[in-house]
Amino acid sequence: MIPFLDLKKLNKPYEGAFQDKLKAVLVNGWYILGNEVKEFESNFARYCKSKHCIGVGNGFDALVLIFKGYMQLGKLHEGDEVIVPANTYIASILAILEAGLIPVLVEPKLATYNIDPDLIQEKITSKTKAILAVHLYGQLAAMDSIHAIAQNNNLLIIEDAAQSHGAISNYKPQKAGNLSDAAAFSFYPGKNLGALGDGGAIVTNDSALAKIVFSLRNYGSETKYYNDYQGVNSRLDELQAAFLSVKLPNLNADNEKRRVVARKYLSEIKNDKIILPFWDLSNNHVFHLFVIRTKNREELQKYLYENGIQTVIHYPIPPHKQKALSEWNDLSFPITEKIHDEVLSLPISPVLTADEVTFIITILNKY
Repeated sequence: MIPFLDLKKLNKPYEGAFQDKLKAVLVNGWYILGNEVKEFESNFARYCKSKHCIGVGNGFDALVLIFKGYMQLGKLHEGDEVIVPANTYIASILAILEAGLIPVLVEPKLATYNIDPDLIQEKITSKTKAILAVHLYGQLAAMDSIHAIAQNNNLLIIEDAAQSHGAISNYKPQKAGNLSDAAAFSFYPGKNLGALGDGGAIVTNDSALAKIVFSLRNYGSETKYYNDYQGVNSRLDELQAAFLSVKLPNLNADNEKRRVVARKYLSEIKNDKIILPFWDLSNNHVFHLFVIRTKNREELQKYLYENGIQTVIHYPIPPHKQKALSEWNDLSFPITEKIHDEVLSLPISPVLTADEVTFIITILNKY
């Protein structure tokens, strides 16, 4: 069976370096917000070419703390509206709600699966204060258009960059995380830069926001036992930060390996029943996922499994149809619903072999 993602194989080359880092943390004896977190924050800020990186517990917390930081700065207030793509993973929407803000769903473009800028303006009201640009599946949203809309309407731009580590914009020669007022990253193990557990970070050039978020992640405290804000406990783990620093230097090379697989899929999968993803062949896509569409998804997934290929659906149910958001269940977003009914993610990773890729293509072309 070709696994959808082989995390053991992915992390195997780092085993020795991980052991060395574990020993160093044990010997140092500082386990919370120590030098490893500071080093990774510095390394990742430099990688994104941003001024600040604040390590937090996970990608969800990263989004929530951005919103809460801007609320402390008076740039957002409870009940303000945030534009968000309707087909995003539900975490993007839950983070808006957790901060006491109101998500306003906008349909994506069917070709890119990212928010359709042409539909944003009609959803903007006097309460709209921010756009959450989600770089879904690893492809950057249309940031040039989003920036124009935000500038014309005096809106904040926040990136949900959980799936787009290292993607470079065609709009500006800058990476995900440096295309907005602030960006949230996840280091969940399956991400392009993945830890061996949960982890996340906020990246920003906004020094005022960074100062507040550094406090908010640690009970709202800059000085121990002195609390300036009603914060939370969401700190990037010292050991996970150490592991991430080991893997970060290889991120660009790993992304390029993903693109090599994607190019082969795109050029050699020839089946009228399968719709391939759009890609302009630039570095604006890091292929966290390679997502195809088909009318008979369950049948195709079963066929692939029977032929030794594991796939995953990202995501089977759109947020507005989830039980958790029952007040939205009667809303209609036909493009989003079509996407969620048809998408299927093929294996793609830096450790997928050429023979495995060829086999997957052969099986797909026989379907």
